[in-house]
Amino acid sequence: MLKGKLIHPDIMAALALCGHGDKVLIADGNYPLDSKTGQAETVYLGLTPGLPTVTDVLAAIQSTVNIEKAEVMDPADGTTPEIFGAFQTMLDGMELNKLGRYEFYDACCQPGVRLAISTGEQRIFSNLLITIGVA
Repeated sequence: MLKGKLIHPDIMAALALCGHGDKVLIADGNYPLDSKTGQAETVYLGLTPGLPTVTDVLAAIQSTVNIEKAEVMDPADGTTPEIFGAFQTMLDGMELNKLGRYEFYDACCQPGVRLAISTGEQRIFSNLLITIGVA
């Protein structure tokens, strides 16, 4: 039996195929996963509104791989979503690279995005594109 935090077989298989520099999208429930992820393996985890959260999924993934970079969708109105603070805390203060909405969509459609996970997250701008680091 597996003992780690991450037990989802499809997510584990996709992460096992990732190498240094590959990317994983953890998306909120509003993200257009089907049209804005290119050829990435897609996993739909949304169970109910709010579950699981993007931070739940991030915690499980962090227990499995190293993360060297994080990108977020920056609101056009100049505000900073509360979730960004949670991301930085979980990522040990890592700088979040902010991309405009369409720039973020373009980044998520690149060939290096190997896995895209849809959650039940309801907080807006809770999309996180992480880059896999070295072991």
